Amino acid sequence: MNLRVEGVSFRYPSGVLALDGIDLAIPSGQLLAILGENGAGKTTLVKLFNGLLRPSQGKVYIGDWDSAEHTTAALARRVGFLFQNPDDQLFERTLAREVGYGPRNLGASEAEVKRRVARALKLVGLHDMADAHPYDLPQPQRKLLALAATIAMDTPILVLDEPTIGQDEVGRGAISRILTDLHRMGRTLIMISHDMDFCAEHAQRMLVMLNGKIHVEGTTEDVMGQTKKLDEAEVAPPQLVRLAQALKMPGTPLTVDDFVDEYKQWRKKKKSK
Repeated sequence: MNLRVEGVSFRYPSGVLALDGIDLAIPSGQLLAILGENGAGKTTLVKLFNGLLRPSQGKVYIGDWDSAEHTTAALARRVGFLFQNPDDQLFERTLAREVGYGPRNLGASEAEVKRRVARALKLVGLHDMADAHPYDLPQPQRKLLALAATIAMDTPILVLDEPTIGQDEVGRGAISRILTDLHRMGRTLIMISHDMDFCAEHAQRMLVMLNGKIHVEGTTEDVMGQTKKLDEAEVAPPQLVRLAQALKMPGTPLTVDDFVDEYKQWRKKKKSK
């Protein structure tokens, strides 16, 4: 399901212009990272996708739907949303009831609800804790639970606001595996994050926002190589890119394996001169 934004601006009641003339197309199945400093407009933009906010000007299309013609409840069938703080999302008494609430509210049969709950909890590694209370979990696991509840909605588009925040290395690895699995399933994934290394490893495409506008966009490798544009938006490239730039290597390695391969080739060329 494609997502399209045409000439969108958004002004808060306080008068702050948070988005200024955004044009954006996100093809079905893409994994997109949206970057930028606090206040750049990232969260405002993604809240337009599921009707939590409505544009002051312009149009947002979710597949063949004009979002202005549909309620937030209807849009929730197409766009799932993982909040930055899981405690803004969790309210049920057990993990199973939490994950099942969305599908049940959308009218899924009890058999279908049970199937989605089991699948989502297994995907995030919490299937053995289905009867536990959500607030008996530590914060990193509550984030995984909130993600399971979002996944269980079975929406073609998922928006993930800071998915790795508050996670230790184990939790970060779990999020990485989950996103890879969801992407293989064909879901469109839109990720807001300050975790540049994580974004560089997973995103196919990136856009960087500055002052409510799209400052730069393109493939992950292309965006990460635009040092001047990133500096203007106060976005630091990931560690591997910074190391490659410090060594004056020609490429833009995004993973450890990429860096090792490019480093070997670079050293070989230097020795041959």
